[in-house]
Amino acid sequence: MEDIKKIAEDCALKHVAIIMDGNRRWAKERNLPSAVGHKKGVDSLKAAMRACDDFGIKYLTVYAFSTENWNRKPEEVNFLMDLLAQTLKNELKEMHENNVVISFIGDTKKLSPKLQEILENSVETTKNNTGVNLQIAFNYGARDEIVHAVKEIIECGEQNITEETISKHLYTRNIPDPDLLIRTGGEMRISNYLLWQIAYSEIIVLKKFWPEFDKQALADCVIEYARRNRRFGV
Repeated sequence: MEDIKKIAEDCALKHVAIIMDGNRRWAKERNLPSAVGHKKGVDSLKAAMRACDDFGIKYLTVYAFSTENWNRKPEEVNFLMDLLAQTLKNELKEMHENNVVISFIGDTKKLSPKLQEILENSVETTKNNTGVNLQIAFNYGARDEIVHAVKEIIECGEQNITEETISKHLYTRNIPDPDLLIRTGGEMRISNYLLWQIAYSEIIVLKKFWPEFDKQALADCVIEYARRNRRFGV
């Protein structure tokens, strides 16, 4: 494998955002329950976090549960809620030891009090770490985020509205915009994800499903990103 860390450093790749798509389709192709695909997706997330650490990528933001996902079958929604809770309980110690900083973006107030408590504990436990910043988008929708920001701006009584004004009221106010957006599963759409933040992000769509994503897949994306010329509209 090439020196991906140096490549990422030379092209100033600091923030990768991922749409983790294809868990259910991966499972269906193998005649397995969707739950198996979602669980396998957790392994891919762990691999992505370790790869970001190895490559010197400071920020990783992943789309775990959208505001539209509530429309799925109740049993799958409940499973995804339980999966997040169990994953944090099982993996928090290791992530903390690996210096990961955990945060959540989205309307987490609509989650159950028990799940909110688990999320808050994860944030509190890791807040002073200095490694990879993992942002988990849960009950997240970009349009919902922008509406939330506008309401905050109105409540604050701000009169001089600029791009910076809006940015500082988004869920992602404390992190830089993504340099690279990766979508697995082959679908050519954004799916209401970080619409404001990805205005000038480079986009890579992979045909492979999320449970197939690994360190090599991220390395390949870094190499592709380094070949691009980001022009920012110029």
